[in-house]
Amino acid sequence: MESRRLRGASPRYSGQAARKHKPDYWLLVIGSLLLTIGLVVVYSISPGLSASQHTSQSYFITKQLIDVGLGLAAFGIASYIPLEVWRRLAKPLALTAIVGSLIVMVSPIDDVYQAHRWIRLGGFSFQVAELIKLAILVGLASFLSDRWKQGRLADFNSTLKPLIFLLLAIGLVVAKLQSDLGSAGVMIAMMVLMAFVAGIPLKRAAMIAGLVVVLLVVAISSSSYRRDRLATFLHPQSDCQTTGYQACQALISVGSGGVLGKGLGYSVQAYGYTPEASNDSIFSIMAEQFGFMGTVVIVVIYGAFIGRLKRIIEHTPNQFRRLLVVGVMAWLSTQMIINVGAMIGLLPLKGITLPLISQGGTSLIFITAALGIVFQISRYTSYSVVEPASEFNESPTTNHSFDGRRLRRPHNPSLVARPRA
Repeated sequence: MESRRLRGASPRYSGQAARKHKPDYWLLVIGSLLLTIGLVVVYSISPGLSASQHTSQSYFITKQLIDVGLGLAAFGIASYIPLEVWRRLAKPLALTAIVGSLIVMVSPIDDVYQAHRWIRLGGFSFQVAELIKLAILVGLASFLSDRWKQGRLADFNSTLKPLIFLLLAIGLVVAKLQSDLGSAGVMIAMMVLMAFVAGIPLKRAAMIAGLVVVLLVVAISSSSYRRDRLATFLHPQSDCQTTGYQACQALISVGSGGVLGKGLGYSVQAYGYTPEASNDSIFSIMAEQFGFMGTVVIVVIYGAFIGRLKRIIEHTPNQFRRLLVVGVMAWLSTQMIINVGAMIGLLPLKGITLPLISQGGTSLIFITAALGIVFQISRYTSYSVVEPASEFNESPTTNHSFDGRRLRRPHNPSLVARPRA
């Protein structure tokens, strides 16, 4: 007798559907390494930060330890919540993000940061843009997987109109009202890459890309400080005392590190010279301490992390889960590129953190939560070629070769059931 059932498969999964197995522990290893680097760097520059901001030397490292602890808790909770529950949370997350965006507009503005980005309660602050990223991640993955299942990805009214509306909402709420063009760029990158991998036709994708360019031009031209930042980017040394101060100091930090750096704990720029030394500008501080070679190692670590995410995408047979990982990969990689690019003068300055390294509780908590979702998805990867229609694999398909938009998942004979006597 022969049986085509996968050995040990759960009754809820049929045929060639992915079954639960060990997760990708490399995500934990690489993520923990980046968190540790962040802790070490913040600890090393705490004397400079405390001297420039008149706080105790333990303040910044204590805050970072608390943020990392909360991030690890968020990772654990997110990896425990069943994936089908995350799908049902799409609408509640979207509603929460809308309510948070309304609350932040009536919240007091800090004297230092003149923007409606944070909800402040006593000594605590919450950046709403990070919640919006998570809401977009889960909601868009659910929306696109549903349209893919229905075969309506190319339909203008049911698919393209909602995507255009979401794009305009990001431009208005995040880029305009919250004055956070960096976070808006990350959200748009998530949206575009998820739609592209889902299978949006190239003509439709080009339409969205054109709209993004128009919104970017409008966002820059309608804001004086963004025009100043663009001018500073084009001519970084033209005004190093006012609008170009942070950009010039960042370049000084990067350049002073040389090839091997000044050494851990020997940062000069952290003593009030480079603004946001533990947050947005932490990469320039690492360049000062670790030098060119050290920053190359850090970028390689990020590359390895993105490579693990890519591998999970290639081996995830479920469209909803695949798009979740695509969104997280776009989130992490875009935010890293924007931060690093701004610090070395390749991109205009954008107030955005370096993922898992920078100090910034809200950002760290939501990124680790998103990685918790990916960690859980890595338990259900498969090398199988065939996907039967089921509750978890939305429609059958037998061809997953790379066609410019869908990532390949190679066939692995070891996962194919063997005949039993």
